[in-house]
Amino acid sequence: MNDIIELEGRIAAALGRIRRQVEAMSPTRTDADDADKSAETIAALTARLDEERTVNAQLEERVRALKDRQDGRLSELEAQAEAGTKRLADLDTELQRLQAVNTELRAVASEMRRALQDEVADPELVNRAAIAELDAVSAARDADRAEVEAILSELAPLIGEGR
Repeated sequence: MNDIIELEGRIAAALGRIRRQVEAMSPTRTDADDADKSAETIAALTARLDEERTVNAQLEERVRALKDRQDGRLSELEAQAEAGTKRLADLDTELQRLQAVNTELRAVASEMRRALQDEVADPELVNRAAIAELDAVSAARDADRAEVEAILSELAPLIGEGR
């Protein structure tokens, strides 16, 4: 961005110099010597104007190239941010599932404790407890996998840069 500002400043300065030279060539002189000097001055200014136009075109091309490169990098960063947001959303979903399953597991365990205190054997309760525990283990595994994937995706660019 600083390069663009610097190039714009250079272009403005060049146009200012041209303007001052054109204003300095006022057509108030009338004798032949002045006409010859004016013709020489006009030729010199025309040459300088052509040079400035060339420089201006080169500067504009550099500004365009910088802008294109910056836009490409910005698009890349936006894609990375979007991918990171998706990974975090996936991780959050898995963690919420883990919390819900653990809540269910605690409720079933509490019911089993009460049933054991009352010395009542309830096969349905034992079955629910086993299912809740399996769901909790599965949810924990899925949450761990999502977390590892998020970490690996963040480390991958760093590992690639080290090579």
